[in-house]
Amino acid sequence: MTNKEFLARRDKALPKGAATAHPVFVKRAAGSEIWDVEGTHYIDFASGIAVNNTGNLHPKVVGAIKAQLDDYAHIGFPVVSCEPYVRLCERLNALAPIDDAKSVLFTTGAEATENAVKVARFYTGRQGVVTFTGSFHGRTQLALAMTGKVLPLRAGVTPSQAGVYQVPFPIPHHGTTEADSLRALDHLFRATIAAEQVAAIVIEPVQGEGGFYQAPPSFLQALRALCDTHGICLVMDEVQSGFGRTGKLFGVEHAGIQPDLICVGKAMGGGLPVAGLIGRAEVIDAAPPGFLGGTFAGNPLACAAANAVLDVIAEESLLDRAIHIGRRIETFLQDLKASGNTVPVGDIRGLGAMVAFEIVTQANTHIPDADATKAIANKARELGLLLLPCGYYGNTLRISAPLTITDDVLEAGLSRLASAMQR
Repeated sequence: MTNKEFLARRDKALPKGAATAHPVFVKRAAGSEIWDVEGTHYIDFASGIAVNNTGNLHPKVVGAIKAQLDDYAHIGFPVVSCEPYVRLCERLNALAPIDDAKSVLFTTGAEATENAVKVARFYTGRQGVVTFTGSFHGRTQLALAMTGKVLPLRAGVTPSQAGVYQVPFPIPHHGTTEADSLRALDHLFRATIAAEQVAAIVIEPVQGEGGFYQAPPSFLQALRALCDTHGICLVMDEVQSGFGRTGKLFGVEHAGIQPDLICVGKAMGGGLPVAGLIGRAEVIDAAPPGFLGGTFAGNPLACAAANAVLDVIAEESLLDRAIHIGRRIETFLQDLKASGNTVPVGDIRGLGAMVAFEIVTQANTHIPDADATKAIANKARELGLLLLPCGYYGNTLRISAPLTITDDVLEAGLSRLASAMQR
């Protein structure tokens, strides 16, 4: 069957709200490459939304899943325990930038962020939660209320969660400095909710859906100091920035601070659904038995995959590889921008292999051009390259190539990107 025929079946069977960025049906995927049902070849600069940091079907991950499947596939951790779950938590505790850490596993990133708030509220006895414009924390109700972007996530849906407040994320070239953000936070505490009523400040060290905007290390350090002063839990949402994407295992490591809680997911499972919450023992241990968990949380197959992912990151030096990939992509984009032969390019930014660039209406401006951004993504697909638009202004193209991508495949993907961006 063709993509068009599969799309017709999809449209009859699925609601419109379950959207897909590209009209492509996958037949096979391996490493950093994908082939659709018509045999068309694509280079993957999306990584399943930053999930396939170790590539698609990494042999070590596949082997771990197969080995686990020989023993058992599901046990229900709230019923009986299993060693792969415990081993994964032990490793997360040792690797996370939190002294005396403990971890618990979930299935999705939204579960991780919602449970972070639940833990922070229980520990502090407070209800207030502060997040930032442009943030993405999930599609479930509380996570959606925390998310700082209306279209398309919150279109027509008024978040009903009381006690959630947002302040501007610092993006200097779009008019909001770090000082502006801190001033807005101060105003919030003076005019709307007292700092002593706030349970958690939740932030992505690098925004995902918001456009790969980086929280300056000094800003995260200022938030840490503020949280210490007022007894607030500092929560890092590392669901998209974690597991090597930024050149560190956790993006917050670039700031040299210790958060109280870290939400993880996406790339942790090597393609299988698993997420988690890592926290200071004093904080995460405050809740009573039965407060945390879920039927499929910490599925043994996903835990086996996640343990293999951690092995691959270490054995293949993927943190160093992320830095190498990011530098190459940023250099390529700067050269492309300087050539003047492409659709106008605005800000280019990256932290490790978490790289993005903005499409603007005119060179040497920061005026967003969301329509041109979508057109480039579509043209790139026609040329055999998959990448995703994102951003608070809808004009950012993010590049999330697998950290296992070879130099040859990376260069081929960049060549296709250059062709898609020609005037």
